[in-house]
Amino acid sequence: MFSKVQRCARFQFFKVYENGNFKRCGSTYGRPDFTKNTYNVSRGYYNYLQEDHIRFFQRLLGEKRVIMDLSDLEKYNVDWYIQVRGCSSIVLKPKTTDEVSKILSFCEKNRLAVCPQGGNTGVVGGAVPVFDEIILSTELMNQIISLDETLGVMVCEAGCVLENLDNHLADRGLTVPLDLGSKGSCQIGGNVSTNAGGMRLIRYGNMHGNILGLEVVKANGEIIDCLSTLKKDNTGYHLKHLFIGAEGTLGVVTKVAFHCPPRPKYRSVAFLGLQDFHKALKTFRKAKEELGEILSAVEVMDIPTMNFIKEKNNQQSPIGNYPFYLMIEISGSNESHDSEKLHSFLDSCMSSNLILTGTVATDPTKLNAIWRIREGISEGYKTCGAVFHYDISLPLEHYYTLVDDMRRHMGSRCERVFGYGHLGDGNLHLQIQMKEYSKELKELAEPYIYKRTAELKGSISAEHGMGFMKRRYLDLAKPPSSVSLMRDLKKLFDPNGILNPYKVFP
Repeated sequence: MFSKVQRCARFQFFKVYENGNFKRCGSTYGRPDFTKNTYNVSRGYYNYLQEDHIRFFQRLLGEKRVIMDLSDLEKYNVDWYIQVRGCSSIVLKPKTTDEVSKILSFCEKNRLAVCPQGGNTGVVGGAVPVFDEIILSTELMNQIISLDETLGVMVCEAGCVLENLDNHLADRGLTVPLDLGSKGSCQIGGNVSTNAGGMRLIRYGNMHGNILGLEVVKANGEIIDCLSTLKKDNTGYHLKHLFIGAEGTLGVVTKVAFHCPPRPKYRSVAFLGLQDFHKALKTFRKAKEELGEILSAVEVMDIPTMNFIKEKNNQQSPIGNYPFYLMIEISGSNESHDSEKLHSFLDSCMSSNLILTGTVATDPTKLNAIWRIREGISEGYKTCGAVFHYDISLPLEHYYTLVDDMRRHMGSRCERVFGYGHLGDGNLHLQIQMKEYSKELKELAEPYIYKRTAELKGSISAEHGMGFMKRRYLDLAKPPSSVSLMRDLKKLFDPNGILNPYKVFP
């Protein structure tokens, strides 16, 4: 039997969805079914939310930071890509590490499952509940704590939005070493927890290389202070690395210290058309050799991607239609030097017949317009019947092999298979577009993609983690000894399994 709170919450939740749609950001989209139904998941042995639990949270946070109105819960229960949906009846919004500690300590003692959530911009369902887990949102933990402009080190709370951090640093001649299409919504704590990569990884590296320290709260409420701001600190184990990419399964990140490199004084982007992927790869290798220290991003798109952008986002290629496109960005401190290097490189590419044509933008307005073509691709997914998203990394010689393989494998069963991504670090975004969602097509596509990726010596998750959507393929991605050690760590840090259950592990 359910308690009065549980019965009421479940009835109201279904009622708010009875029209078959939910609203998000001013628009209406078809809602997904509950994840537990779609994927036939069994609920873990966790307690249900009771009245006395709610009273504790309200005493700790105040009623305004305990969200139970079901019209407000929608955006926390459904992921950004509208592919998975939980049924949590409560969101907690702490403002301090101490509050997070008390929440987790209470949940541990009462065996209540918790789903940590940042900006909820992930693509693998890692930040939304599967059942009725308590959602712990970090969005009010959004304070910048300190900035050492000499060392280039910032310390901030986990809920700071990435773009806000970068704007703050811009006024001081520094930058965040991470740039994502979701930068206006994603939070630094989530970036850490998924080991985000982004479009300029070739220049700045991933989160493991830029995080200097973390503050993390374990499942039992214990606060782990690894918030060092030193760039060299080899005293014992590097514990912070355990939590980078752990997707909130080992602890909740509450504070972050990271390296802030100097902000480039000059940026330029070349948008190039190419005949085939082989020439795109040769152009990339040439860019590394000739542009060297000023090369900051290399993005690739195929013509089906550009057609998708034209149809769904009403954006045009600035150079017309070509089989492949490269976006090559440079950034540095000397405009004449950097511009000369870029144009010398482009002239050499033209004379070598590597590129067919292209355009260069240096004006900020035009430069940003070109970047919006690439960054806005995911917005078009929301107007499609369905798109399956796959974020993988591959050896560069096989980067586009999987796209061709998937076209042959899917045949006429789907509308379009297209590929784009961060060529600079081997990260491919492989997309399969259909008129409507089909479980049968997903079962046809997904095992093949991950098996083929493993055969090509790639990774089934390049920068978004395993989350819920990829968890059943962990054994395919990692050898048994590695998975066993991961499970041991999970049991050590979270013996009752309350932190982000149903994620990462099969």
